[in-house]
Amino acid sequence: MEKLLFIQTGFGVDVHGQNVTKAAVRAVRNAIFTNSMPGIEDLLPEKNLNNMIVNVKLALPVDAALLDHDAIKEIIPYGTVTIETMSGGMMTTSGIFLADKEDNNDLMYIVNASVETGY
Repeated sequence: MEKLLFIQTGFGVDVHGQNVTKAAVRAVRNAIFTNSMPGIEDLLPEKNLNNMIVNVKLALPVDAALLDHDAIKEIIPYGTVTIETMSGGMMTTSGIFLADKEDNNDLMYIVNASVETGY
C-alpha cells in the first residue's frame, strides 16, 4: 500500500457455537459499519473506489485455519482486499452450554479487527 488513509478497529463475539468466522465477520462489521468516508473518492487514484486497497487484520484466539476468508471479503464492498490473521482475541466462558445453539463447550470467541484502507 502506497498511501494509508484510514484505520478502523472493531471487535466481534460468537457467544455460542465457537465459530471464529462468525466472530471475525462481526469484528469487521463493527469496524466499518459505523463510519462514513464521504471524501475518499477524491483521494483515490482515478477517483475510483475499486482502486482502494483494504488490509483486514484479525486477531483470532484459535482456529485460524477454519476462517472463511471469502465471508470476510464479502463485507468489503470495494477495492482489493487482503486478510492477515494473527494470534490474539480471547476465549472466555459464556457461562452456559447450549446444545441447541451448536455449542461444543461453554466458551465464547472474541476477535479483534483492524481494517486499513488506502491505495
